[in-house]
Amino acid sequence: MKVGFIGLGIMGGAMALNVRSAGYEMVVYDVRREAAAPHLKAGAKWADGPRQVAQQSDIVFTSLPGPREAETVGAELLEGMRPTAAWFDLTTNSPTVVRRLNARFAEKGIPMLDAPVSGGPRGAQTRKLALLVGGASAVFDRFRRVLDAIGDRVIYIGPIGAGSVAKLVHNCAGYAIQAALAEVFTMGVKAGVDPLELWAAVRQCSLGRMRTFDRLGNQFLQGKFEPPDFALKLAHKDGALATELARELGVPMRIASLTHAEMTEALNRGWGERDSRSFLLLQEERAGVKIAVPAEKIQQVLDRG
Repeated sequence: MKVGFIGLGIMGGAMALNVRSAGYEMVVYDVRREAAAPHLKAGAKWADGPRQVAQQSDIVFTSLPGPREAETVGAELLEGMRPTAAWFDLTTNSPTVVRRLNARFAEKGIPMLDAPVSGGPRGAQTRKLALLVGGASAVFDRFRRVLDAIGDRVIYIGPIGAGSVAKLVHNCAGYAIQAALAEVFTMGVKAGVDPLELWAAVRQCSLGRMRTFDRLGNQFLQGKFEPPDFALKLAHKDGALATELARELGVPMRIASLTHAEMTEALNRGWGERDSRSFLLLQEERAGVKIAVPAEKIQQVLDRG
C-alpha cells in the first residue's frame, strides 16, 4: 500500500514520519519543499503537487491549515485519485465543507473521510494521538492499519462530518473551560491565596479528580436529575457566594455570573430539589434536542478506558 501525505507542518510532518516508520512506501508534498527534507531522508518520494501525490497513492492524508486549503487541495486530488484509493483529511475542518467535499468525491466513486486529530505536536511526534473519524465504515476498516500508524486512539464515530463535529466540540469545550478556570483562579489569587497552593488544592477536589467529560455521564447524558447527588438550591448558594466575593474584589466573572443566572432560572422553575446539574436542561431546550442515553451504554464507554 502506497501512502500519500500532503501538509508537512508541525503536526503533519511528525505524523508522516510515523507512517514512514511503520514501513509504508510514501510520496509527500508540501508548499515548502524544505519541509519534506526529513521525509525524503527517511525514504519517502517527492511529488510536485497534490495531483501528482494522488496519482501515485492508494491512500492520501492531508494535514492542512483549514477549510479553504482543504477545498483547494481536494480539487486537485479529485483530478488524480483512482476509485480504489481513499482520502482521509486530518485537518480540523468545517463539517459543512467536509460533507460537500465528500459528495463531490462520491460522484466519482472515491471515498473521502474526515479524521481530525487531537494530541498536539507532542502527540503527533510520539503517536499519542486520537483520530476522530467520520465516513464510510467499510473504508475505515480497510485502511485501519495505516491509521494506527498515526495515532494510538483511532475512533470511528459515524457518518461523514462526525469526526469534525467531535473535534470542534472538544476544542471549543477546552477553550471555554480554560476561560472559566481563569476567572475563578484570578478571583482566588486576588482573594489572597497563593496560585500554586490554590491549584494544588483544587486539583485534589471532586472536579479535579475526575476527567472533565466523564462527569457528563452522571446526569446530563442520562437526562436523569432525580434523586439529586447535590441539590440545585445548594449549588445556587455556592455560586452566589463565589460571584459575591468576585464583586467585593472587583474581579469580572462573566462566565460564572452567566452560570449563576442559569441556576437562578432553573430555581424559578421549581427545580431546587433536583440535581445541581438540572440547569443544563435549559440549554437542551434552547438547542431543541433531547439527550437520554441509557446508563449501561455510558458504562460500556467508561469501561473502555
